[in-house]
Amino acid sequence: MGDNSKIEWTDASWNPVRGCDKISPGCARCYAETFAERFRGVPGHPYEQGFDLRFVPEKLDEPIRWRRPRRIFVNSMSDLFHERVPEEYIARVLQVMRRADWHIYQVLTKRSERMRDLLSGVFREAAEWRHVWWGVSVEDKAHGLPRINHLRAAPARNRFLSIEPLLEDLGQIDLSGIHWVIVGGESGRRPRPLELDWVRLIRDQCQVRNIPFFFKQLVEKGRKVSLPLLDGRPWGDVPAVPEARQGPQAAQAGQAAAAVAES
Repeated sequence: MGDNSKIEWTDASWNPVRGCDKISPGCARCYAETFAERFRGVPGHPYEQGFDLRFVPEKLDEPIRWRRPRRIFVNSMSDLFHERVPEEYIARVLQVMRRADWHIYQVLTKRSERMRDLLSGVFREAAEWRHVWWGVSVEDKAHGLPRINHLRAAPARNRFLSIEPLLEDLGQIDLSGIHWVIVGGESGRRPRPLELDWVRLIRDQCQVRNIPFFFKQLVEKGRKVSLPLLDGRPWGDVPAVPEARQGPQAAQAGQAAAAVAES
């Protein structure tokens, strides 16, 4: 975890919160819990407490120290909108995102109602930041599809779906107001099955709406395949960054060059 993430659709992960609780079928075989619990009780390890929810304030300034612009998955090992994460702590996370605005932040949650309410209220300004993407996890019709409606109700500038693990045929999905869709099957031991026709149906709906579609992974013959082929080609589309962003060193160099030119 951290810089140089192995997650296919991001560059780095940032975990100022660690640990979570299961709330829906998509959580049943959580990769983050599996990883963290391996180290429960190991003295000094970042996951000495396993997957128990806890805050890591010493990690808050990590994106500020990353000088090269990155796509950053916020809380890959937790959920920023977990009900036991206080608004005050969420505000501290957002302050760092605002300050280190040369990065693109990808915030993904299953607690979509809380995200909707906070982005519609106290964190209304953050919903409109151009460098932050707000997303929800979708795994099935009963639990996942309502989250899309909650996301759409939030006044977010950039919205995305992580349809992973895809556990059933979702049928026709209302993708209005959605700007990126990621789909993936479950990995790990004894993954639940993924039918490629379920993936095709989502891809086809994205193509009709010109929404970038990213097919992240599936398991073939017991092995995880990243960016697998679907109908003869990989699908790794990502949204265009709305504007060129510079790290602080590049920005400072540009300002210095401008000062010389004006002298």
